[in-house]
Amino acid sequence: RMETDYNPMELPSNTGFEEDPDYRDFEGTDVKDMRLEAEAVVNDVLFAVSNMFVSKTLPCAEDVAYINVETREKNRYCLELTEAGLRVVAYDFDQTDDRLQTPYHETVYSLLDSLSPAYREVFGNAILQRLEALKKESQS
Repeated sequence: RMETDYNPMELPSNTGFEEDPDYRDFEGTDVKDMRLEAEAVVNDVLFAVSNMFVSKTLPCAEDVAYINVETREKNRYCLELTEAGLRVVAYDFDQTDDRLQTPYHETVYSLLDSLSPAYREVFGNAILQRLEALKKESQS
């Protein structure tokens, strides 16, 4: 057993870094901030849905964020984003229903693909347009 000169329980729990804005960004850098992750998800696919935004009502934390999405078919969902992925937690904005046992999807693309044929079409067309643009670029 290794001996130490201090008892870890005696270390001050508040180091003062939390209040210093210069250090705030370093807090939990090994843990994804789910709000930032959720914003990135929204920015990635917003063009292919009617409406999508991070919930301001449901609590975001380091390990969970909630995203409201309205598909082009006018269906509303509340999505939960965690390390496990994304899943539908309610069929309306800013709601969660503990009785819903929906599967997790690794990506927002896979989740929206399963919910919205119109999303699939718009997203597919966007990919085709990008490929066409790349093809033209490489030919010039």
